[in-house]
Amino acid sequence: MNVTLRVMTDEVAAANQELGVTRRRFIGISLASGAALLAGKADVILGATTSTSSNMATNPTFNLGGDFTVNRLGFGAMRVTGEGIWGWPSDRQNALKVLRHAVELGVNLIDTADAYGPDTSELLIAEALYPYPKGLVIATKGGLTRPGPGQWVPNCRPDHLKKAVDGSLKRLRLDRVDLYQLHTVDAKVPIEESVGALKQMQDAGKIRHIGLSNVDREEIDRARKIVPIVSVQNRYNIQDRESEDVLVYCEKEKLGFLPWFPIGGGRGLKPENPLNAAAKAHGVSVFQVALAWLLERSPVMLPIPGTSSVAHLEENVAAAKLKLTPQEWKAIDALAR
Repeated sequence: MNVTLRVMTDEVAAANQELGVTRRRFIGISLASGAALLAGKADVILGATTSTSSNMATNPTFNLGGDFTVNRLGFGAMRVTGEGIWGWPSDRQNALKVLRHAVELGVNLIDTADAYGPDTSELLIAEALYPYPKGLVIATKGGLTRPGPGQWVPNCRPDHLKKAVDGSLKRLRLDRVDLYQLHTVDAKVPIEESVGALKQMQDAGKIRHIGLSNVDREEIDRARKIVPIVSVQNRYNIQDRESEDVLVYCEKEKLGFLPWFPIGGGRGLKPENPLNAAAKAHGVSVFQVALAWLLERSPVMLPIPGTSSVAHLEENVAAAKLKLTPQEWKAIDALAR
C-alpha cells in the first residue's frame, strides 16, 4: 500500500472509535509531578537503553528547529472534532476543556491539520487557547482535502498549499505558524514543487519551520534539497514500525519524529504478553506502557497521542513519568520481530 493510500485509510480508521480498551487509572503517579516533569523540572525521565543507541533517551524535552524547546510528549488534536473527524464535536465544551487541560498539564506541542474537521480542529484550538501561552508550539498540516465524510484526497499543488497556509493562519489567529507540515506526498505533484511553495511562504514570514508527514527517506532527502526540514510525522508504534528507517534517519540528522497512531489509533494495540506484564507490574494501562516505550525508544521521538477524553488525556500525560525496566523495554521491543 502506498503512503498516500495508507494515510487516508488509517485516518478514516482512527475516526471510527475512541480507544476501545478500558484504561485503568495510573496508580501512584501524580499528575502534578507529571506536569512538572514535562515542564523540564526533572533531570531524568526514562531509563531503558534503546535498540539503536548506547545513550538513554532521558531528556524530557527536544529542541525543535534550533529555537523551540518542546516537551517530548505532545497532544494530537484530531480527535477533538466530530465523529469521523468531520464537523463539530457533539460536546463542544468538552473539546475545549480537553485542549485547555492539555496545556495545564504541561503539554506545549499541539499537532493539528486543516483536514481535521475540516478546519474544526484549528478553530477549536484558537477558541480554547488564544491568546496562546508563551512557549506553546502549534504544528499544523496541509495537503489533504476533505470533499466529504470519510474522504481524504491529496492536493499538494503549490497554489493550494499557499491558500491552505493562509487559511490555517486565519483560523488559528496567528501571523506565523511555528511548524507547518506537508500532510502527505501527492502522486500528481513532485515533492520539490510542494515544499517549494512552503519555502515561499516561509520566506514571506508566514511559516517558521517546515516538516513532512507520511514520507520515506528518499522523499525527505529530496525535500531537504529545497528547504530545511525540522521534523517528520509518520505512523509508528510498538507493533507497526514500517518507518523504522525513517526514525533512524531522524536520529542521525537530529530531526524531530512525531509518531502518529502512537498507541495504535482507533484499532488500539494488541494486548500481547510483554505489554500486559509491564502494565500489571506498574499498575497502569497498556497504552501508558506504549507511550513510555516510545519515549525511551529515541531522544527525537515526540509522541502526540490524541483523545477527546479528559481522563485519557491525564493518563497519557502521566505516562511520561513511567519508567520501564531494561528487561521490560527489550521484551516489548521484541514484539516487532
